[in-house]
Amino acid sequence: MTDAGAVHAEGDRGGRSGLRTALAGLTTRGRSFLAAGVAAAICAYVLGQSDLLRVGLLLAVLPLVCAAVLYRTRYRVAGSRRLSPARVPAGSEARVHLRMDNVSRLPTGLLMLQDRVPYVLGPRPRFVLDRVEAGGRREVSYRVRSDLRGRYPLGPLQLRLSDPFGMCELTRSFSTYDTLTVTPRVEPLPPVRLGGEAKGYGDGRQRSLALAGEDDVIPRGYRYGDDLRRVHWRSTARYGELMVRREEQPQRARCTVLLDTRAVAYEGAGPDSAFEWAVSGAASVLVHMLERGFSVRLLTDTGTSVPGEGPDGFAGMNQESADAAGLMMDTLAVVDHSDEADLSRAYDVLRGGNEGLLVAFLGDLDEEQAAVLARMRQRSGGALAFLLDSGTWLREPAGVPGPLDRGGERLRMLREAGWTALAVPWGASLDELWRQADRERSGLAAASGGEGP
Repeated sequence: MTDAGAVHAEGDRGGRSGLRTALAGLTTRGRSFLAAGVAAAICAYVLGQSDLLRVGLLLAVLPLVCAAVLYRTRYRVAGSRRLSPARVPAGSEARVHLRMDNVSRLPTGLLMLQDRVPYVLGPRPRFVLDRVEAGGRREVSYRVRSDLRGRYPLGPLQLRLSDPFGMCELTRSFSTYDTLTVTPRVEPLPPVRLGGEAKGYGDGRQRSLALAGEDDVIPRGYRYGDDLRRVHWRSTARYGELMVRREEQPQRARCTVLLDTRAVAYEGAGPDSAFEWAVSGAASVLVHMLERGFSVRLLTDTGTSVPGEGPDGFAGMNQESADAAGLMMDTLAVVDHSDEADLSRAYDVLRGGNEGLLVAFLGDLDEEQAAVLARMRQRSGGALAFLLDSGTWLREPAGVPGPLDRGGERLRMLREAGWTALAVPWGASLDELWRQADRERSGLAAASGGEGP
C-alpha cells in the first residue's frame, strides 16, 4: 500500500501570467457578464445615465472578482492518493482512494475531480464534489483492473475549481503520481516431490561433510545456550575462554527457473498468448519453490536475473521470502521479449553440476537450441522443461487445423538428454502439468532402480 501524500498543484503565480490564467478560466456566463457590463458602461457614458453606469460596473466587476478569489483559493487545496494494494495479479482489482483537503480559511465552490489512468485500466474516473468547508476534506474511490501485467502510472490528479456563481473555472494539475504494478497470475501448485529431486530445506537438507580431523576443527566462542558437550577443550585452553565446535551447516536445496523470452521463439500477443503463459508459469514455480524452502533464482535467456539477488538466489522460509517474492514478481511484471537468438548466455551463467533443480519455460526451439539445452542438463541436478509451440497456440483458439506438432522432435531430444520435457497445449493448466511431470520423473526413477538424478 502506498500513499502519495498531500501535494500542492503547480501553477503560475506571476502577475501578468496569473491575470491571464484567471481571465482564461472565465466561463460563458462570466464572459457574458463581463461583456454586458462593458456594454452597459459604454452606453451609460454616451447617454449620461449614472444608474446604468453603476449596473454596468457591477456586471463587469463580478466575474473579475470571482476569478481573482478563485485564483487565490486554488493554491490552498491539497490532494492525496492511496492504492490498496499497490501490487495485484493480472485480472484482479485494486482500489484507488482519493482525498481532497481544503487547507484555506474559505470554503470552496463546486469541485470537479479527475484522475488520469491508462486506458488498459478502464475509463478515466471523474467525480463532482460539493462545497468543502474550511479545513474540511472529501474522500472518493474508484477501482482499476487490468488483464495485462505491467507497471501503470496513476495521475497526475486534475482538479477543476468553480466559484459559487459559476463565473470562473480553473483547472489545476498535481505534480505527483503513483504506480500500480500488475504482476503475472500465480497458480497454486501441489507439493509434489518430482521423483525425489525437489527436496526443500525441511525434508531434503544436505549437510556439508567435514573433511578435516578433530585437530582441524575451526571453533567459535561460546554463546549463551550452547550445549556444553560441544566445548572444544583444546581451543579453550589455547585462547583462555570457552570455545565450541561449529555446527554442521545445512545446505539449502536450489532451484533455477529459466524463462525463454526470445522474440523469435513466440508468436502472438495478449493475455492468452504462449509468452504470457510462460511468464505466469515461471512466476508460479518461483513462488511455489520459495514456499517450500528452496533457494530460488530467476534466469532469462539474456543471462540476467532479478536485481538484488544473491549468488545462490533468494532463500525461502525466512522473513525475507515475501520481499524476495515481491522483487521477482516486479521483475516478471515488466519482462518483455529479448533480441537474443539463442540460449548461450543462460548456459554460460549456469555453474557446473551445482544448480539443483532446473525448471525451464521454453518457446519454439530449433535443433541448435535443443542441443544447448541438452548440455545445460549436465549442469543441473534435475531438469524439467515446459515446451510451448506458439504456432499451435495461435491455431487452436481459432479452431484452425494445422500440421503435426513441430515440437515433437525437440521433446524427444530433450528427453534423451535427461530432461523431463512436456509439451504445453493451448489452455493447459500448470497444476496438471506439474503433476504429470512428477509422475513421469517417478516412473523414470523406478525404471532405473532408484531416484532420478
